[in-house]
Amino acid sequence: MSTTILQVNGLSKSYKDVKALDNLSLDVKQGTVFGLLGPNGSGKTTTLGILLGVINQKSGNYSWFDNGDKTENRRKIGALLETPNFYPYLSAVKNLEIVTKIKNIDNPLSQIESVLKEVNLFERKDSKFRTFSLGMKQRLAIASALLGSPEVLVLDEPTNGLDPQGIAEIRELIQKIANDNRTIIIASHILDEIEKVCTHVAILKFGKLIKQGTIGEIIGGENYVIIASRDMKKLLQVINEDNEMSVFKKTETEVIVKVDKETTTKKVNQFFFDKGIVLSQLKAHSESLETQFLEIIK
Repeated sequence: MSTTILQVNGLSKSYKDVKALDNLSLDVKQGTVFGLLGPNGSGKTTTLGILLGVINQKSGNYSWFDNGDKTENRRKIGALLETPNFYPYLSAVKNLEIVTKIKNIDNPLSQIESVLKEVNLFERKDSKFRTFSLGMKQRLAIASALLGSPEVLVLDEPTNGLDPQGIAEIRELIQKIANDNRTIIIASHILDEIEKVCTHVAILKFGKLIKQGTIGEIIGGENYVIIASRDMKKLLQVINEDNEMSVFKKTETEVIVKVDKETTTKKVNQFFFDKGIVLSQLKAHSESLETQFLEIIK
């Protein structure tokens, strides 16, 4: 059984009349890549701010490593909450040296060399920060978060503002870090990012937890089929009269129908045949996280 790294119980937070978090509860297990997914204003950054001690919650509580010692916990957590804040005229190494002093890290040069190699910036270690691309700046920020060998990495919108190449580099880096059995928590509104790098996801809307589970559970939790017939009017009428299926999406030429998990395409075909409808199209349909997400937050 996996160890629980983070336990959140009933967190709430308000800013004047706006409820940023509403009784949020979730668990994060060791070694998972846990995504906090939601549109802007859903409470992701507020959640991370509370968990990192930057913001005070109104009510509820949380526990890292089943340990109440906040100072000790901070040493085990590396975080990237905002845009990288480095000195533009200093090199990558010099900027990270400042971070090691702030974090009071032993043997700093060895650690700096290690994290620069991990984020694939060692060849540019003596280059000034201002010469870096946006993707390189973000990778240096992740290197900074990795100093001190934290057990958990917390990233808020790590690919924000990056071009496709920068996004791919950060995604590959996150996957590489996760392979070292580190726990990673990512907040993002980018569905593709969460789907490709995370093992687990919690979907937030207006500060409330809408759905939580593994990526497989969220994506594979429903059963859909695409069907069509020459008489689309009659087809839709039969669907609407049946309690076991419902229209998920429709166009003029086809319908995506949500059916029971155990229902096969063969059963669907027989059902409509018995109703006097011959299907001109019938195939299983798997939904991406994007479709699930848009359906969940409606």
